[in-house]
Parts: sequence; C-alpha cells; structure tokens
Amino acid sequence: MRPELLKRFAAPVPRYTSYPTAPHFSAAVDAKTYGTWLDELPSGLPISLYVHIPFCSELCWYCGCSTKITRKDAPVERYLAALIREIDSVADRITSTCRVTHMHWGGGSPNILHPDQIRQLADKLKHRFALTDDAEFAVEVDPRGLDEERIKAFAEAGINRVSIGVQDFNQAVQDAINRQQSFALTAWVVDTLRAHGVKGVNIDLVYGLPFQTLETVDQTMSKVLELKPDRIALFGYAHLPQRITHQRLIDDDTLPDTPARFAQVSKASERLTAAGYVSVGLDHYALPTDPLAAGTVRRNFQGYTTDAATALVGLGATSIGKLPQGYVQNAVAIADYERRVSDGGLATVRGHAMSAEDEMRSFVIERLMCTFEFPADEIRSQYGSLAEPILAQAASLRTSDVADMIVPAASGEGFTIAEMGRIFVRSICAKFDAYLGKGTAQHSAGV
Repeated sequence: MRPELLKRFAAPVPRYTSYPTAPHFSAAVDAKTYGTWLDELPSGLPISLYVHIPFCSELCWYCGCSTKITRKDAPVERYLAALIREIDSVADRITSTCRVTHMHWGGGSPNILHPDQIRQLADKLKHRFALTDDAEFAVEVDPRGLDEERIKAFAEAGINRVSIGVQDFNQAVQDAINRQQSFALTAWVVDTLRAHGVKGVNIDLVYGLPFQTLETVDQTMSKVLELKPDRIALFGYAHLPQRITHQRLIDDDTLPDTPARFAQVSKASERLTAAGYVSVGLDHYALPTDPLAAGTVRRNFQGYTTDAATALVGLGATSIGKLPQGYVQNAVAIADYERRVSDGGLATVRGHAMSAEDEMRSFVIERLMCTFEFPADEIRSQYGSLAEPILAQAASLRTSDVADMIVPAASGEGFTIAEMGRIFVRSICAKFDAYLGKGTAQHSAGV
C-alpha cells in the first residue's frame, strides 16, 4: 500500500451503519411523527427489534457506546419499568400480523439484568410481539458480569446467539483500557453457553488499542481461535477524546499509528481466513457453516447481519429505529427517556424522513459495504433519471488516481472494489455521501 494512499484513506469517515448517519438526524422527526409511522406499517411486515440496556458495572475507557455505570439495583429497575411501558406503547400501534424475525439486546451490558429481570423482559417482548419460529434472538454480554444463573435465564428466554466482548487478551492492553478479562473466564462463558444450548457464539475484538502490537494481536487471535466462535467481529478502535471524555484517560502516545493499525488488521485477517473463516464485509468473519457466510448480508446499527426485516424497531434510551418512512432515535439521557415514556409512551426526539435520493444513496452505500459492488445497471433501472448524478460520481471515481482499487464491470457502468481496496470501503462509500461535511460530526479513522 502506497503511504500517500494509506494516509488519505485513513482520514476519518463514518462507519455507515446507516445513511444518512445519525449526526444528520434532526428534531423535525419527533414522537408524534414516530407514532404516525408506526400506525402506517402495513400488515404482515417483517420487523426486527433492538432493545438497549444502557448500564455497565465498570467503565471501559475505550468504549464509545451510550452507557451509564451503576452497581445499584434501583436505576436498572426504574429503567426496566419504563422500557416495558415503551414496549406496550409501540406494540399497541403495530398490527398483530407483523412478525418479528430478529431480536437483539445490546448495551451497555444486558447481563447487568438479574435472572428474573431477563425472563420478565423476554416474556414481555414475546407476549406483545409475534416472533417467528426461526427468529434469531441475540444478546451482547460482558463475561465479567455473567454467572451461570444469568446464562440459564438467557437460554430459557430463547436466546440463540450471544456476542461476547473480548477486545484483546493482552494484560498491558487490558490495563490501558480498564478492562481486565482473563482467557479462562471467557472460555468458561463460551463453554457454559454451549452447555445450555446456545448454538451461536460471536466474539468481538478491537484493533488499534493502546500498546497493541502485531505480536499481541497475533497472540489474541491464537486464543480466540481455541474457542472456535461461529462469528468474529474485528473493529477498529475509534479514538474520539474530544467527544467521548473518558477516552482522555487513554494516553495518545500509546496508540498505534496508521501504518501499525493497517498492519494489525491485515495480520488478523490473514490469521482468520487461514483458519477457515469467511470474510464478510469490512470487519466480520464467519465459519462456512454460519448463515452470515452463506446467505444475504445486510448492514444496520449492529453491524453485519442476516436480518432482512423491512423495519427495525428500537426500544430503550438512545435506541435508533428504521421504518420504511425513515429513521427515529429515542432520548439519550436515561432520565429524559424515562420521563418521555411516562408522559406519552414514546421517547423519540430526533430522526430523518427519507427522500427518494436518500433511499438511493443508502442502497448504494449498503451494497458497497456488504458486497463491495456498485451495481450501476440495477441503480439505473430502479431509480431512473434520479441516478444520473451518482452514476457520474462513480464514473469519476473509476478514472481517479485510486482506480487501482476498483475493478470496472465487464460491461456497463458498474464496478467492484478490488481486494486491496476493501479495507478502505468506508472511504469509498464517503464519495457517495451527500451529507458528509455538512455539520460538525466527528468520525473514526478510516483504517
């Protein structure tokens, strides 16, 4: 990789788990708008649910998630009561013929819930929404707060996929990010989940962390491969101390530079593919037997997924939903979320109504992120004259000085991102982002 290209494509860009990205949402979409959009959902529409549990018992200094640290039961109990009220308010507006094909609990750390709370929340969701028999029911967990009773409760609730946060097993790295987690504990969690019948096991890793080197990344990969997870997510650390204040506890001088980050992700990818994992999109890997490796891949706020539902309903503080009409986001502050749910049942404070051009650019960016393809013929057929500007942008990109990253289609105006360019897919997607630069949003490094 030429140093000048590496430097250019490592410039900050969005992660593109949505388009437009969340910084471009506005208060023009509110709870009243969301209620109308829910009322308009057609019968029989497949939907997915995202449930946000915004609590952790310890603060990880690298974390960019919306979470609050607590070791008391009362805040969690109060929040759970509000969450259940929101579930009722949303479910009352959705026709009973809609079916849930995918449900995901994230955070924070959902396993901060006690076993009885896990069962209570799962029972409520299943009572108010109709899950299909083959629905994927996934949850994110922090092994440091997971015991067998909680694992048993998750299994009894019907969880069939678990994403386990690891990040890195090196002690110096763990100390630098305030996340001490042994391999033995992680292995116990994996084994116990499988013993209770949870078949899908994902592991989340991060590169670009303080004190990480090629050697430490390689050692972590060796340990992870011993666990034989079905999926592995390999995220680049997003260091944004200007926006995320607790990241200021990480010394900038301990962070790997851009060439080192590029070397780390390249090394990790080599190890995973050599071990038989299939590369999926930008940063996911799956065993050949896993549905993510074999089926159609989509991208949403949880990353790469097999979730093909038409609508995503977000529940809980800060949750983002995506309906056919556009995006909605709940209040971020927990107290504000609880107050709004208590007052009106819904907590939406911002969002974005999708235009036809938004839909087209969203389609293009998701296709690039998932398959590395720019399907020009399909775009022209689907969007007609509206597609002309984006097709012109594609033509300009194909003749630019990054053309060696792109393989033109054998015929027509399309292209595929070459192997060497795939790590930079976010930067290529940014070429088609009509909102980028229109605001003060800060983004993570492109590598």
